[in-house]
Amino acid sequence: MKPLLRTAVLLAVTGSLLTGPTAMAAPRASAHYVSLEHPQPVRAGVKHEVLEFFWYDCTHSALLEQPLEDWADRHREDAVLRRVPAVWPGASNEAEQRAHARLYYALEQLGAADRLQAQVFQAVYHQHADLTTEDRAAAWAGRNGLDTERFRTAYRSPEVARAVQEAPELFTRYEVTELPTVVVQGRYRTSPSAAGGVDKIPGVLDTLVDQ
Repeated sequence: MKPLLRTAVLLAVTGSLLTGPTAMAAPRASAHYVSLEHPQPVRAGVKHEVLEFFWYDCTHSALLEQPLEDWADRHREDAVLRRVPAVWPGASNEAEQRAHARLYYALEQLGAADRLQAQVFQAVYHQHADLTTEDRAAAWAGRNGLDTERFRTAYRSPEVARAVQEAPELFTRYEVTELPTVVVQGRYRTSPSAAGGVDKIPGVLDTLVDQ
């Protein structure tokens, strides 16, 4: 697990055992998720709000992307997934994280963040593309079907600048200590290390939204 060195904005159930010959231990609060010391408000009208704190250049964030997307597809009726690019103040890679957060929020303003999330991970993490400047990010956006001038306008917008500025505060408020971290309903926090691996996170989330 690559520990997070930044900040940005995204479980309590008692464990039980399934019966039968293939019994498995259900996620336990002490082992698989923790309650936030200071629960955070959630958006009105959302049955279950799920926040994912991620970074495009994080191994486990990249590994979680598709399983989390698949989980969200299965829970469209009872959960809303919101992604929060992580910015950790004082980290050696803080400038890179801020640049990636600006890229994400610019895509979000254009309504393209969800559609292009996997492509950004492919470019940054797998292909080691440098998308930390406006020119490089705009060129990449153009190659992926976006109007480059509209992207530049979003990239420079005060709304995006404000979101990037607020990202470290979100990171602190949600008590994030590693990436990726997933927060459910502003109360419960889990991660690959807490859940026992990236592949275990969907099961923990199932427990938290079904309780």
